[in-house]
Amino acid sequence: MKRKIYSELVHWKDKSGRMPLIVNGARQVGKSYILKEFGKQEFDNSIVVNLEIDKALVEKFNETLTPSVIIQYLESAHSQRIIPGKTLVVLDEVQACERALTSLKYFCEQAPEYHIVGAGSLLGVAINRQKYSFPVGKVDEITLFPMDFEEFLWALGRENFATLIRAHYASGEPLDVHSMAVDFYNQYLIVGGMPAAVKEFIHTGSFVAVADIQNRILNEYIADMAKYAEPSTSIKIRACYESIPAQLAKENRKFQYSVVQKGGSATIFGESIEWLRYAGIVLKCQKTNQGTMPIKVHVDLSDFKLYMSDVGMLVMQSGMAAQAILSPLEIDVPFLGAIAENYVAQAFSSNLIPLLYWKNNNTAEVDFVIQKGVDVIPVEVKSGVRVHSKSMPIFMKRYKCKYGIRLSKKNFGFENDIKSVPLYAAFCI
Repeated sequence: MKRKIYSELVHWKDKSGRMPLIVNGARQVGKSYILKEFGKQEFDNSIVVNLEIDKALVEKFNETLTPSVIIQYLESAHSQRIIPGKTLVVLDEVQACERALTSLKYFCEQAPEYHIVGAGSLLGVAINRQKYSFPVGKVDEITLFPMDFEEFLWALGRENFATLIRAHYASGEPLDVHSMAVDFYNQYLIVGGMPAAVKEFIHTGSFVAVADIQNRILNEYIADMAKYAEPSTSIKIRACYESIPAQLAKENRKFQYSVVQKGGSATIFGESIEWLRYAGIVLKCQKTNQGTMPIKVHVDLSDFKLYMSDVGMLVMQSGMAAQAILSPLEIDVPFLGAIAENYVAQAFSSNLIPLLYWKNNNTAEVDFVIQKGVDVIPVEVKSGVRVHSKSMPIFMKRYKCKYGIRLSKKNFGFENDIKSVPLYAAFCI
């Protein structure tokens, strides 16, 4: 399936001053697949090794960090020549071998002619253990996220819809096939962006089969919590993760430690939340106290929301009935608002937009606040077509915003300094 990261990989391959590459991303977002496809399409040959499995190679890294020796070993083990500029070497699950991660520094300094990539689903967790010697300044880095809605449309063979949506986002003119686009958006909320789930949906059209795939991914996440954290910490990590649907079901979606456990606190659960964030399976949205540029300097570190990195996983874990999402009627289910917010958080993260929200002494709240150049733009999320709100005008008046963005199931438009953007077009922002 076509992924946006592919063009970034090609750019890395061809750029001057190229350094070894690290591809970050949560488990099951498609890192191994896209790197194998990249090797197949852009190189004469490729060697892909999994350092969680290949213990002999791990031992070789423990013996030496010299690039020429590592290259000789890989050539012998795989009976392939590794030719600079023509061969891609992929060290998958590189976090499983500290010395392999460190070796990237020496490939950068001593053997920059080789195309070498380290990929890891728990690389962030490993690095932030402070045990690993991370090659700071000696690697290029990119992150692969779950498939966004545009990539989902590509996978369904609906590239024309993606093109139309982008054109109408730019013009602000209503989209004639709006209701069909909303139907695809509703499907995406249930399926999400994990490639295995999308592939299953394409092949079977079954939301039940998709949920089976999502449950398998959830079990892999839980296994990682046990494998890559101390036993006492892994229990807390799992408790925090499993509390997210309940956290988002509250009217005030601020993360509350007491929802995880009575008497819970940052001291008890703070490390667990950071583990989840570094593993790439949750998204952290911080509160900002001001709507003035630069907004990141006004962040309140003690006040945040947690979203799941994949909206389909949230729908599955919450037990939300698929028919409630797919219904053409406006159903009064408050949790649909949380699902829409999670979807937007995922879309913004994929576009590398920092996740921030604004709250005014608990009387007014704006779901997201983004900065474009010198402009601060409030973003409000509504799950349906009812879009009345008091908070957006308060924010816009206080901080003299040029315009605001309202994401909902209404068509494109512009009225009262508010740009109406359908939820399915969040990837355009």
